[in-house]
Amino acid sequence: YLAKLSSVGSISEEETCEKLKGLIQRQVQMCKRNLEVMDSVRRGAQLAIEECQYQFRNRRWNCSTLDTLPVFGKVVTQGEREDALLGFPHSGQQDRGVARQLYFSKHRAGEDKWGRLLSPPSSLLSALGFQWSGCSDNIAYGVAFSQSFVDVRERSKGASSNRALMNLHNNEAGRKAILNNMRVECKCHGVSGSCEFKTCWKAMPPFRKVGNVLKEKFDGATEVEQSEIGSTKVLVPKNSQFKPHTDEDLVYLDSSPDFCDHDLKNGVLGTSGRQCNKTSKAIDGCELMCCGRGFHTDEVEVVERCSCKFHWCCSVKCKPCHRVVEIHTCR
Repeated sequence: YLAKLSSVGSISEEETCEKLKGLIQRQVQMCKRNLEVMDSVRRGAQLAIEECQYQFRNRRWNCSTLDTLPVFGKVVTQGEREDALLGFPHSGQQDRGVARQLYFSKHRAGEDKWGRLLSPPSSLLSALGFQWSGCSDNIAYGVAFSQSFVDVRERSKGASSNRALMNLHNNEAGRKAILNNMRVECKCHGVSGSCEFKTCWKAMPPFRKVGNVLKEKFDGATEVEQSEIGSTKVLVPKNSQFKPHTDEDLVYLDSSPDFCDHDLKNGVLGTSGRQCNKTSKAIDGCELMCCGRGFHTDEVEVVERCSCKFHWCCSVKCKPCHRVVEIHTCR
């Protein structure tokens, strides 16, 4: 439902909630009760997809979606490493988007005559069990809403299944990526720019930083299986020689396919037509990206700005420069 949610327009009416494909009934009900924050959820889903595609732009699996299949296709419905990745930015970015909306949205939180943000509706706060924390990014609200909206999907299936345990773990890992990278921002006050005193607040990190954490967590994800400790079902490393994962690590249940060939049934786009780097020996290199099938080389002319000069006052004028570059694409 992440891709579906990111593709809709403004969510401002209850009827829109009913039309969102992929949501379970309890999520539809939450959508109707919290219309004022659903646009932030939608934008968070969209940014999560865009960041995932940026981080994995040079890999065989690059977070691309298939229009004919829901979400990211069946390839991420079996508990593979890529599925672990998708829950991570989604939950974290919804924390970020909703918390930021509480800070910036005048129509939702309101302002007093001094421009200070007032608290959001007390009924919504009490329902989610937290208190308004002033002018810092209200991450407590974002986390609470994300847990209520995202996790309910897994809890409705029964939190004891392998898949539900994996998703709940990775959702929480996404939230911790935000919480562990919170920063303090300050502004100086005083005469002529002096810093006689400062006002400071807690702010969330740029999502690009969270995306960098995401990629590292993906590469170090742990393959797990279900085990029982007493009457509690938990996930443990499939290989007992591996170090146990922490609450901040990603986990997955099954090994990933190679993503080489187009497989509509399983939601794999394949790498045919993807650009590759002829000189690289890494995964973006033509040998690995093209899975040994070879590649085409085409020459294209590009136009760039060059010989730029500053003219008084006040403009920069450049000449158009033409050059031919080679583009390599997988067969």
